[in-house]
Amino acid sequence: MTTMTQAKERSRKEIEKILHPLVKEWFFSKFKDFSLTQRYGIMAIWERKNILISAETGGTKTLTSFLSILNYLVILAEKGELEDRIYAVYTSPLKALSNDIHKNLIEPLEEIETLAVSKKIKLQKIRVGLRTGDTTIAERAKMSRKPPHIFITTPESLAIVLTSPKFVENLRKTEFCVVDEIHSLDNKRGVYLSLTLERLNEVSSVWPVKIGLSATIEPMDEVAKYLVGSAPDRKVQIAKVRLN
Repeated sequence: MTTMTQAKERSRKEIEKILHPLVKEWFFSKFKDFSLTQRYGIMAIWERKNILISAETGGTKTLTSFLSILNYLVILAEKGELEDRIYAVYTSPLKALSNDIHKNLIEPLEEIETLAVSKKIKLQKIRVGLRTGDTTIAERAKMSRKPPHIFITTPESLAIVLTSPKFVENLRKTEFCVVDEIHSLDNKRGVYLSLTLERLNEVSSVWPVKIGLSATIEPMDEVAKYLVGSAPDRKVQIAKVRLN
């Protein structure tokens, strides 16, 4: 049975402490403070805890899911330790949303790179790649040869690449997996996603931290099973954030 616990709200001081100076400066150039959703999610993800976040639209769930990941990649990039492999998978059943996330990730990374240049800090390039049913054969081949560090896709496309002997090598050390709009999956697609995530667990030599995002979600326990599975050793934190 999946073990569920309530996520804890963390302080601004705790979150700031783990942020790379470039990420911290970028964040506070855009926002005055961490949102309630971010106070529940950022540290849990940084500490490699599976988490299911439920908050209404506009609750900053996407940035919550990615800030710790971007922070981790920036730290590696400054050290020159960023490898040619996929560190994080982002999957959404909505193709249009995947395209939006691609754009919303590229911009922050470019701004962080600009900050680094202004401070004469050398960073390796952090790559973001998008694959859906519309991705051309040439783009897919290029992605296989030079994998993105953050791989954005749909559940169906993720299932396909997990059967590709060549591409799956890029997923051997996947550390994070974000599942957005998880509430939109009906029972059949939910089971299919669960099987796909189990396959990702199998091919990766490390356990990918699962991060589930949803605007509205009930029952939480069933969705948690889709996200992390139902084996006795599976644990997940729950953050049900009410903004009003």
